[in-house]
Amino acid sequence: MALAGAGGRARQLAMAYVRARGYDQGCLAICGWEGTDDAIAGRRRRAVAILRRHGGFAIGRGAGRAWARGRFAAPYLRDDLLAHGALVETLETAAPWSALPGLYAAVAGALRETLTARGTPPLVMCHISHLYETGASLYLTVIARRDDADPASQWRAAKRAACDAIVGAGGTITHHHAVGCDHAPWLPAEIGDLGVDVLRGVKAVLDPAGVLNPGKLLPVERAALDVRTA
Repeated sequence: MALAGAGGRARQLAMAYVRARGYDQGCLAICGWEGTDDAIAGRRRRAVAILRRHGGFAIGRGAGRAWARGRFAAPYLRDDLLAHGALVETLETAAPWSALPGLYAAVAGALRETLTARGTPPLVMCHISHLYETGASLYLTVIARRDDADPASQWRAAKRAACDAIVGAGGTITHHHAVGCDHAPWLPAEIGDLGVDVLRGVKAVLDPAGVLNPGKLLPVERAALDVRTA
Protein backbone atom coordinates (compact mmCIF):
# COMPACT_ATOMS: atom_id res chain seq x y z
CA MET A 1 0.00 0.00 0.00
CA ALA A 2 2.93 2.32 0.69
CA LEU A 3 4.38 1.51 -2.73
CA ALA A 4 1.02 2.31 -4.29
CA GLY A 5 1.38 5.86 -3.04
CA ALA A 6 -1.78 5.90 -0.94
CA GLY A 7 -1.59 8.93 1.33
CA GLY A 8 -3.68 11.22 3.47
CA ARG A 9 -7.33 10.32 3.86
CA ALA A 10 -7.11 7.42 1.40
CA ARG A 11 -4.35 5.76 3.39
CA GLN A 12 -6.19 6.27 6.68
CA LEU A 13 -9.31 4.65 5.28
CA ALA A 14 -7.31 1.75 3.83
CA MET A 15 -5.53 1.07 7.13
CA ALA A 16 -8.84 1.31 9.00
CA TYR A 17 -10.24 -1.35 6.67
CA VAL A 18 -7.22 -3.59 7.23
CA ARG A 19 -7.58 -3.29 11.01
CA ALA A 20 -11.31 -3.94 10.78
CA ARG A 21 -10.48 -7.24 9.09
CA GLY A 22 -8.42 -8.18 12.14
CA TYR A 23 -4.97 -7.37 10.80
CA ASP A 24 -2.82 -5.02 12.82
CA GLN A 25 0.24 -5.98 10.81
CA GLY A 26 0.68 -8.25 7.84
CA CYS A 27 2.42 -9.02 4.57
CA LEU A 28 1.60 -7.73 1.11
CA ALA A 29 1.61 -10.30 -1.69
CA ILE A 30 1.47 -8.98 -5.24
CA CYS A 31 0.13 -11.70 -7.53
CA GLY A 32 0.28 -11.62 -11.31
CA TRP A 33 -0.49 -14.08 -14.09
CA GLU A 34 0.58 -14.36 -17.72
CA GLY A 35 -1.01 -16.24 -20.58
CA THR A 36 -4.30 -16.36 -22.43
CA ASP A 37 -7.39 -14.83 -20.86
CA ASP A 38 -8.91 -18.25 -20.14
CA ALA A 39 -5.71 -19.60 -18.58
CA ILE A 40 -5.26 -16.49 -16.44
CA ALA A 41 -8.85 -16.65 -15.21
CA GLY A 42 -8.49 -20.27 -14.14
CA ARG A 43 -5.18 -19.86 -12.37
CA ARG A 44 -6.27 -16.62 -10.73
CA ARG A 45 -9.45 -18.25 -9.45
CA ARG A 46 -7.52 -21.14 -7.87
CA ALA A 47 -4.89 -18.83 -6.36
CA VAL A 48 -7.49 -16.48 -4.86
CA ALA A 49 -9.27 -19.44 -3.27
CA ILE A 50 -6.04 -20.55 -1.59
CA LEU A 51 -5.26 -17.05 -0.37
CA ARG A 52 -8.72 -16.59 1.08
CA ARG A 53 -8.63 -20.02 2.73
CA HIS A 54 -5.51 -18.93 4.61
CA GLY A 55 -6.83 -15.55 5.73
CA GLY A 56 -5.79 -13.31 2.88
CA PHE A 57 -7.99 -10.65 1.37
CA ALA A 58 -7.77 -8.40 -1.66
CA ILE A 59 -6.90 -4.70 -1.41
CA GLY A 60 -7.28 -3.92 -5.09
CA ARG A 61 -4.91 -3.58 -8.01
CA GLY A 62 -3.19 -0.34 -6.98
CA ALA A 63 -0.16 -1.94 -5.32
CA GLY A 64 0.45 -4.24 -8.27
CA ARG A 65 0.20 -1.44 -10.79
CA ALA A 66 2.57 0.71 -8.72
CA TRP A 67 5.05 -2.18 -8.57
CA ALA A 68 4.89 -2.55 -12.35
CA ARG A 69 5.49 1.19 -12.82
CA GLY A 70 8.44 1.33 -10.45
CA ARG A 71 10.04 -2.10 -10.77
CA PHE A 72 13.09 -0.72 -12.60
CA ALA A 73 13.54 2.34 -10.38
CA ALA A 74 15.48 0.59 -7.60
CA PRO A 75 18.92 0.84 -9.27
CA TYR A 76 18.51 4.60 -9.63
CA LEU A 77 17.50 4.92 -5.97
CA ARG A 78 20.53 2.82 -5.06
CA ASP A 79 22.81 5.18 -6.96
CA ASP A 80 21.35 8.17 -5.10
CA LEU A 81 21.87 6.45 -1.75
CA LEU A 82 25.48 5.59 -2.64
CA ALA A 83 26.08 9.20 -3.63
CA HIS A 84 24.89 10.28 -0.19
CA GLY A 85 27.28 8.03 1.73
CA ALA A 86 25.18 4.91 2.22
CA LEU A 87 26.13 1.26 1.89
CA VAL A 88 23.39 -0.42 -0.15
CA GLU A 89 23.63 -4.07 -1.14
CA THR A 90 21.48 -7.14 -1.73
CA LEU A 91 21.87 -10.89 -1.35
CA GLU A 92 19.57 -13.85 -1.84
CA THR A 93 19.17 -17.45 -0.78
CA ALA A 94 16.52 -20.17 -0.80
CA ALA A 95 15.38 -23.06 1.35
CA PRO A 96 12.38 -25.32 2.02
CA TRP A 97 9.43 -23.62 3.70
CA SER A 98 10.16 -25.21 7.07
CA ALA A 99 13.68 -23.75 7.11
CA LEU A 100 12.82 -20.19 6.03
CA PRO A 101 12.09 -18.61 9.45
CA GLY A 102 15.37 -19.86 10.90
CA LEU A 103 17.26 -18.97 7.74
CA TYR A 104 15.95 -15.41 7.79
CA ALA A 105 16.74 -14.97 11.48
CA ALA A 106 20.28 -16.29 11.03
CA VAL A 107 21.18 -14.20 7.98
CA ALA A 108 19.55 -10.98 9.15
CA GLY A 109 21.12 -11.43 12.59
CA ALA A 110 24.58 -11.98 11.09
CA LEU A 111 24.28 -8.82 9.00
CA ARG A 112 23.09 -6.72 11.94
CA GLU A 113 25.74 -8.06 14.30
CA THR A 114 28.64 -7.65 11.87
CA LEU A 115 27.80 -4.16 10.67
CA THR A 116 26.85 -2.91 14.13
CA ALA A 117 30.20 -4.12 15.44
CA ARG A 118 31.85 -1.89 12.82
CA GLY A 119 29.90 1.13 14.05
CA THR A 120 27.44 1.13 11.13
CA PRO A 121 24.22 -0.52 12.37
CA PRO A 122 22.13 -1.51 9.32
CA LEU A 123 18.55 -1.57 8.21
CA VAL A 124 17.94 -5.13 6.97
CA MET A 125 14.87 -5.70 4.82
CA CYS A 126 13.67 -8.92 3.23
CA HIS A 127 11.04 -10.07 0.79
CA ILE A 128 10.20 -13.42 -0.74
CA SER A 129 11.15 -13.08 -4.38
CA HIS A 130 10.24 -16.54 -5.73
CA LEU A 131 7.58 -18.99 -4.55
CA TYR A 132 7.52 -22.75 -5.07
CA GLU A 133 5.49 -25.61 -3.68
CA THR A 134 8.51 -26.83 -1.71
CA GLY A 135 10.12 -23.55 -0.66
CA ALA A 136 10.98 -19.98 -1.54
CA SER A 137 13.78 -17.50 -2.09
CA LEU A 138 14.57 -14.82 0.47
CA TYR A 139 15.90 -11.58 -1.03
CA LEU A 140 17.56 -9.31 1.52
CA THR A 141 18.40 -5.63 1.12
CA VAL A 142 20.94 -4.04 3.45
CA ILE A 143 21.33 -0.29 4.03
CA ALA A 144 23.85 1.25 6.42
CA ARG A 145 26.16 4.22 6.74
CA ARG A 146 29.14 3.61 4.50
CA ASP A 147 32.56 3.21 6.06
CA ASP A 148 34.37 5.74 3.89
CA ALA A 149 37.77 4.60 5.16
CA ASP A 150 37.32 1.08 3.77
CA PRO A 151 33.88 0.45 2.22
CA ALA A 152 34.98 -2.73 0.43
CA SER A 153 36.14 -4.34 3.67
CA GLN A 154 32.94 -3.26 5.37
CA TRP A 155 30.78 -5.15 2.90
CA ARG A 156 33.14 -8.15 2.64
CA ALA A 157 32.84 -8.69 6.40
CA ALA A 158 29.06 -8.49 6.25
CA LYS A 159 28.86 -10.72 3.18
CA ARG A 160 31.15 -13.33 4.75
CA ALA A 161 29.05 -13.44 7.90
CA ALA A 162 25.84 -13.70 5.87
CA CYS A 163 27.20 -16.54 3.73
CA ASP A 164 28.36 -18.46 6.80
CA ALA A 165 24.88 -18.01 8.26
CA ILE A 166 23.23 -19.20 5.04
CA VAL A 167 25.24 -22.40 4.96
CA GLY A 168 24.78 -22.97 8.69
CA ALA A 169 21.00 -22.54 8.48
CA GLY A 170 20.55 -24.88 5.53
CA GLY A 171 20.03 -22.34 2.77
CA THR A 172 21.45 -22.42 -0.73
CA ILE A 173 24.43 -20.12 -1.17
CA THR A 174 22.68 -18.43 -4.09
CA HIS A 175 19.28 -18.73 -5.70
CA HIS A 176 19.39 -16.79 -8.97
CA HIS A 177 22.48 -14.57 -8.83
CA ALA A 178 24.79 -17.50 -9.61
CA VAL A 179 27.91 -18.58 -7.74
CA GLY A 180 30.69 -16.33 -9.03
CA CYS A 181 33.76 -15.16 -7.15
CA ASP A 182 31.85 -14.07 -4.06
CA HIS A 183 30.15 -17.40 -3.38
CA ALA A 184 32.72 -19.95 -4.60
CA PRO A 185 34.29 -20.55 -1.14
CA TRP A 186 30.91 -21.73 0.20
CA LEU A 187 30.00 -24.02 -2.70
CA PRO A 188 31.68 -27.18 -1.29
CA ALA A 189 29.63 -26.87 1.89
CA GLU A 190 26.47 -26.99 -0.22
CA ILE A 191 27.22 -29.62 -2.87
CA GLY A 192 29.96 -31.60 -1.15
CA ASP A 193 33.35 -32.72 -2.40
CA LEU A 194 31.73 -35.09 -4.90
CA GLY A 195 29.70 -32.26 -6.37
CA VAL A 196 32.81 -30.13 -6.76
CA ASP A 197 34.60 -33.06 -8.46
CA VAL A 198 31.71 -33.45 -10.90
CA LEU A 199 31.84 -29.75 -11.80
CA ARG A 200 35.60 -29.92 -12.17
CA GLY A 201 35.26 -32.94 -14.47
CA VAL A 202 32.65 -31.25 -16.65
CA LYS A 203 34.79 -28.14 -16.91
CA ALA A 204 37.88 -30.20 -17.78
CA VAL A 205 36.04 -31.81 -20.69
CA LEU A 206 34.15 -28.79 -21.99
CA ASP A 207 36.63 -26.02 -21.14
CA PRO A 208 40.11 -27.58 -20.87
CA ALA A 209 41.85 -24.25 -21.51
CA GLY A 210 39.92 -22.54 -18.72
CA VAL A 211 38.70 -19.62 -20.81
CA LEU A 212 35.04 -19.66 -19.68
CA ASN A 213 34.69 -17.36 -16.68
CA PRO A 214 37.89 -18.45 -14.92
CA GLY A 215 37.69 -18.26 -11.13
CA LYS A 216 33.90 -17.93 -11.09
CA LEU A 217 32.84 -21.38 -9.93
CA LEU A 218 35.34 -23.86 -8.55
CA PRO A 219 36.84 -22.91 -5.17
CA VAL A 220 40.35 -24.11 -6.08
CA GLU A 221 40.32 -21.84 -9.12
CA ARG A 222 39.21 -18.99 -6.91
CA ALA A 223 42.08 -19.56 -4.47
CA ALA A 224 44.57 -19.52 -7.36
CA LEU A 225 43.00 -16.34 -8.69
CA ASP A 226 43.34 -14.70 -5.27
CA VAL A 227 47.05 -15.53 -5.22
CA ARG A 228 47.56 -14.06 -8.69
CA THR A 229 45.71 -10.86 -7.87
CA ALA A 230 46.98 -10.35 -4.31
